[in-house]
Amino acid sequence: MSVTPLQKLRILVAKPGLDGHDRGAKVVARALRDAGFEVIYTGLHQTPDMIADAALQEDVDAVGLSIMSGAHNTLFPAVIDALKARGISDMVVFGGGIIPEGDMDRLRSVGVQGVFTPGTTLGSIIEWVRENVKPRSMNAGAR
Repeated sequence: MSVTPLQKLRILVAKPGLDGHDRGAKVVARALRDAGFEVIYTGLHQTPDMIADAALQEDVDAVGLSIMSGAHNTLFPAVIDALKARGISDMVVFGGGIIPEGDMDRLRSVGVQGVFTPGTTLGSIIEWVRENVKPRSMNAGAR
């Protein structure tokens, strides 16, 4: 099965935790939308459970997280755990923010497939999504 022009990838962009800095998330969400993806932005102050519920309800193909508060080592895994608790183990999860180089391997080991830091170009994020996110309906037993 290939993605047709009518079958847009659906990306949920979320801001977990108490972090109030959402400009980056909004810029990435708009860039993804302008690149042809369908984007759902959940807004500020989302709990991992709220994000997982939205991912399930919106039937998305990937979840993009933005964290500027330094809580990435707690919140990224909590979102992945919340997705798994809802039976979603094949969701592509990626994210960005102020993430030290030393934390990237740990995030990848818990299932964060893409990690982007300040200075990453919008074009490289878009290209990463194109290369790494497929419709979940292509995965065996995904939906």
